[in-house]
Amino acid sequence: MTEIESGSGNVYADVGQTGASEMLVKAQLAAKIGSIIKARHLTQVQAAEILAMPQPKVSEMLRGKFRGISESKMIDCLARLGRDVQIVVKTAPKSRGEGRVVVIFA
Repeated sequence: MTEIESGSGNVYADVGQTGASEMLVKAQLAAKIGSIIKARHLTQVQAAEILAMPQPKVSEMLRGKFRGISESKMIDCLARLGRDVQIVVKTAPKSRGEGRVVVIFA
């Protein structure tokens, strides 16, 4: 019989990846950037111009290879694609002890 485990909601943490929280945030940001590019029917060359990034870097990001791209750069990409980005800092519940980073798209 196969044993099934519930995931944590972060595949990077589930496989023991270092920097799992950051990787999840980057994956969510990259997915949103990709969906905007697709919805606007932009080529990677056009997207690269808008994002002020080399086309090969855009290609890597859209394929999930975003280790060399900072969260700050991804947030800048969203702004360049016409999105407002808000960062909200609030106190974490005492029951959890430490804070967490969550990406919410409105």
